[in-house]
Amino acid sequence: MSSLHRCLPWLILLLVLRGGGGGGPAVAAAGKVPAIIVFGDSSVDTGNNNFIPTIARSNFWPYGLDFADGHPTGRFSNGRLATDFISEAFGLPASIPAYLDTTLTIDDLAAGVSFASASTGLDNATAGILSVITMAEQLDYFKEYKLRLKLAKGDARGEEIIREALYIWSIGTNDFIENYYNLPERRMQYTAAEYEAYLLGLAESSIRAVHALGGRKMDFTGLTPMGCLPAERMGNRGDPGQCNEEYNAVARSFNAKLQQAVVPKLNKELPGLHLVYADTYDVLDAVVRKPSDYGTCIVRVAWPCMHNRSTLACMAELARSLSA
Repeated sequence: MSSLHRCLPWLILLLVLRGGGGGGPAVAAAGKVPAIIVFGDSSVDTGNNNFIPTIARSNFWPYGLDFADGHPTGRFSNGRLATDFISEAFGLPASIPAYLDTTLTIDDLAAGVSFASASTGLDNATAGILSVITMAEQLDYFKEYKLRLKLAKGDARGEEIIREALYIWSIGTNDFIENYYNLPERRMQYTAAEYEAYLLGLAESSIRAVHALGGRKMDFTGLTPMGCLPAERMGNRGDPGQCNEEYNAVARSFNAKLQQAVVPKLNKELPGLHLVYADTYDVLDAVVRKPSDYGTCIVRVAWPCMHNRSTLACMAELARSLSA
C-alpha cells in the first residue's frame, strides 16, 4: 500500500478530530462516536448505486482489487475508502455499509451507514445527468434510517446514536466537473462565483436538515484540486496533460467560503452544533505537485497509461501501483 493510501484517511481523521479550521470545536472531544453517517458522491459511495438504475457503477473488476476478498463492492476504489478507515479508527466496523444494500438489516447499519451516490452533487441537476441519488433523497433516506433505528433500538438509544454520531459530507466536485463546466444550462444562469454561492447555500441547507433531525457532530470536506483529475488534465486544451488551474482556483474559492463563512455561521446559529471543515485540497495538491515525496508515481503513471492502454488495463495497473 502506498504512503498516500496509508496516510490520507488518517490525515482526514486528524483534521476532523482537531477541528479542521473554520472555528469549530473538536468533533470527537467527548470520545463518543457510536456511528459514522455519510453523505456524498463517489468518494464515499460504498455501493448504493448498485441498487438503482444507473450506469454510474463500479461493480466490476478491477474495482475492489484490494478489498477483502478482491471482489468489487460498488466503491469507486481498488480498496476501502477514507470513511472506512475513519470508522475503523473509532473502533467501529472496518467498512461502512451502503444504505440501499437489500441484504442488510437495520442492526447492520446501526454503527455506520453511507447514503452517498456516485456522480451526484449538491445541485439536483447534477444527479439528474446519470440518474443517481440527489442530496434531497439522501436526506430522505436519513429520515427513514432514523425511524428504523428508533424502532429497532428504542427511542432513547436511537436518539443517542443520532446525536453522538459523526456525520461526514464529501460532495461538490461533480457539480463543477460534470455539470457546470460540461453542460450549458448552469453556465447560462450563473457565473462561476454565483454557482459557488448557490452550491454553498445547498450545503448549508443539508447541514441544517441533519441538525434538525438531531445530528450534532459534523464534518464537511472541501473540494480537492479537481483540475488535476486525470480526465481534466487530458481535456485541458490550453495545456494538455497539465492541471486545469481555472478549475483549481474555483475549488480554492469554494473551500475558502465554506471554511470562513458557512462553518462559523452555522456553529454560531445552530444550538449544540460542532461543525468542522476538512481541507483535503492542500494534501492532495502536494501529492500531485511532488508525488515522489509521498512514495507514489501515480501522476506519472496515469498520464501515459490513459493514453496508451485500454481503460480496464489502465485501471488495473493504477490499482496495483497504489497497492505496491
